[in-house]
Amino acid sequence: MKMKNAVISGIIIGLVSALWIVLMQSVGYNPQNVEESSNSWIEYTSILIPFIGLYFGIKGYRKELGGKLSFFEGIFEGFKILAIGGLLAAAASFIYISIFAQDLTVDYMERIFGAMVLGLLFTLVNALLLMNTPKQL
Repeated sequence: MKMKNAVISGIIIGLVSALWIVLMQSVGYNPQNVEESSNSWIEYTSILIPFIGLYFGIKGYRKELGGKLSFFEGIFEGFKILAIGGLLAAAASFIYISIFAQDLTVDYMERIFGAMVLGLLFTLVNALLLMNTPKQL
């Protein structure tokens, strides 16, 4: 099955991202008090979730291809992973916000959009890091 790696990696990214949102909210850290808190670095650690997930997802895909991966194959696999992970994270965020944090809807949606942009950049970086057939660049 060609999509198996993307589905598994995307589900992992989506679930870990959803868990991160719930965890941050449960310890009282939300977009409204970011400026007040001296622990804003905690929010920035969340960018590791898609970067690490994409790295291992694209690396697993390269292994499936027998160790050869072109830049465009890496980008395409990364987009599939992001689509699945992003849908899960956005759905979990929507459900969580509509139940527990209705006043934070705009703040979280801005962050989801920012995460999508970062995910696209991380896909490019990981595809460049993991490609090993530069002739096909």
